[in-house]
Amino acid sequence: MLRGTLTIDPAFAVGPVRPRTFGSFVEHLGRCVYTGIYEPEHPDADADGFRSDVLDLTRELGVSTVRYPGGNFVSGYRWEDGVGPREKRPVRLDLAWHSSDPNWVGIDEFMAWCAKADVEPMMAINLGTRGVQEALDVLEYCNAPVGTHFADLRAANGHPEPYRIKMWCLGNEMDGPWQIGHKTAEEYARVATEAARAMRMIDPELELVVCGSSSSSMPTFGAWEHTVLAESYEHVDLVSAHAYYYEVDGDLGSFLASAVDMDHFIDSVAATADAVRAAGKHTKRIHISFDEWNVWYQKRAESRPPSGDDWPVAPVLLEDTYNVADAVVVGNLLVSLLRHTDRVHAASLAQLVNVIAPIMTEPGGRSWRQTIFHPFALTAQHAKGQVLQVALDAPTYSTSRFGEVSVLDAVATHDAESGAVTLFVVNRSTDAPLTLDVDLRGVGDVSVLEALTLANPDHTWAATADDADSVLPQANGSAAIAEGRLSVELPPVSWSVVRLG
Repeated sequence: MLRGTLTIDPAFAVGPVRPRTFGSFVEHLGRCVYTGIYEPEHPDADADGFRSDVLDLTRELGVSTVRYPGGNFVSGYRWEDGVGPREKRPVRLDLAWHSSDPNWVGIDEFMAWCAKADVEPMMAINLGTRGVQEALDVLEYCNAPVGTHFADLRAANGHPEPYRIKMWCLGNEMDGPWQIGHKTAEEYARVATEAARAMRMIDPELELVVCGSSSSSMPTFGAWEHTVLAESYEHVDLVSAHAYYYEVDGDLGSFLASAVDMDHFIDSVAATADAVRAAGKHTKRIHISFDEWNVWYQKRAESRPPSGDDWPVAPVLLEDTYNVADAVVVGNLLVSLLRHTDRVHAASLAQLVNVIAPIMTEPGGRSWRQTIFHPFALTAQHAKGQVLQVALDAPTYSTSRFGEVSVLDAVATHDAESGAVTLFVVNRSTDAPLTLDVDLRGVGDVSVLEALTLANPDHTWAATADDADSVLPQANGSAAIAEGRLSVELPPVSWSVVRLG
């Protein structure tokens, strides 16, 4: 059996647990919106056409913010198409996903859904095919009091009170050649800066996210961030980061270590932002919005959009089925986001429903939780107070992608008000259990309130509509405290949460 040690001390705080770390993402892609959050014909639909079962699961997941309406979709989106009487809304081609969008759901419907789900909206504007004027128009529609053209249009559509949306993304993945209106760093920096400057003339208190690299593997990674931030630094608050991971050719060991790449990504973006800060003699600090992250098997058939003359509404797209190993990686990526809470001020699991999602639905039928639902929900529920640095020592193993990697990864949080300490921990070993010894002398007198572990002898087990519950996080009876030390046994390929108080 492997052995690892870990020390927890509230004196070593990284920063506060940020509720916005537990955001998600709704894009007009596949069945995320139509037959996902919105299906008026469903037996569980409410008066506004929203699936109440999905609303219930969204609240259970603990989602804090939801980014909308894209994603690649936003780079060709005309927001005006999605407001006003539904029968007058045009059907448009979505070039990003080779689909058609009937615009049954738009800004007003999304804001109504956010209110029901108790989430904060994070709106993205189209800087692909559009520009500064359209950014101002949609901002006026959403946030201005009545008395102007677009605010009065909102009121005429039944919403007299401003939405007061705070978080806005200045486009999406504009570094990507696949993006409609793809731009060079210099071109994007200019339009994003002008949009940000103009939007702040309407509301100086907006929180604006400028596009960073769409992945750390992009050839322009680093240079893109530097160029964009050198132009926009004083006009924006956050820079975006996007990353997706999947198991390549059966290389489970490298896949389980995906958080190593996320750590590197975050550290690199933060270093680049700080270099621009120093060179420009800026006083404020730019932080990171990791507003797309998840496991996504991009080379599977599920990720191939329609083609030719086939432009369907809400096709089955990106509907990955997640197994136990995928859930362990998602839990580990949350560990990475939390331990960088000093620089990652927002994050969005992409996406929420059906499309690479923790929640799945059948049209007209059932909904269920995928395996990745559970580590996200438990982390969102129990991470409170301050994120702590943890001193960790454990054996390593060799990976083809990342070299030598620790079999153990962990982060802890401490709520000073209640005294609660929560440990989130991963055993990356593919075949060996690990006994973890945790030094709690800095914490004081605590006991184990709960210990849950997500694992299965078959790490390829995946939830379905017929069986979503036979593999769930289970009580870990090995967790015990003696003489100021916690001992707990962690199965291979496992994610665990241990609550102390």
